[in-house]
Amino acid sequence: GTFKSKSKVPDGLWSSCKKCESVLYAPELEKSLYVCPKCDYHLRIGARKRLNIFLDDSSYEEIAANLTTKDPLKFKDSKYYTSRVKEAVAATGEKEALIVVKGKLEGVSIVVAAFEFRFLGGSMGSVVGEKFVQGINTAIKEKVPFICFATSGGARMQESMISLMQMAKTSAAIQKLKKEKLPYISVLIDPIYGGVSASIAMLGDINIAE
Repeated sequence: GTFKSKSKVPDGLWSSCKKCESVLYAPELEKSLYVCPKCDYHLRIGARKRLNIFLDDSSYEEIAANLTTKDPLKFKDSKYYTSRVKEAVAATGEKEALIVVKGKLEGVSIVVAAFEFRFLGGSMGSVVGEKFVQGINTAIKEKVPFICFATSGGARMQESMISLMQMAKTSAAIQKLKKEKLPYISVLIDPIYGGVSASIAMLGDINIAE
């Protein structure tokens, strides 16, 4: 009979670096926090994974976790906006493109926001804006620093002006934080474009690019 050799390598154990194309072993890559050991390229990781890596003991309390979009304009392009949102939820396991949490970094209490790029390109709609503002309000109330990991294609087109309004709304919240003399640190992650880079991502007391 024919002899079939079966590869011993389970799927998903290997990936390759987008920059230098080196073949990378997943457990090693996880140890290096998804930075290519050969060329130092930072591979993309999801928002939830980033928070788990970043915060002490991965323990945190989520802020405004259950906010979901209502499709205010009943928008349809080649698909209904509601269908696009449902697909994004199924693909990412997240309810929206931003996760905001209260946690500890090396023992210091902080509030952190992280954009999930796989959720409609990390685009900023009304829910993302509202979650961001609620995070800032929590930081003000608890007198702690606010950190944002931004990766986004910009404004969420399906929400038109409502989406563009979020630029002003979130920027105003940051000014309130600064008035309270609390630090806002912005970390820009690949890729970052549009209304998010033109508002919250560039307004940090310290802006860091990955």
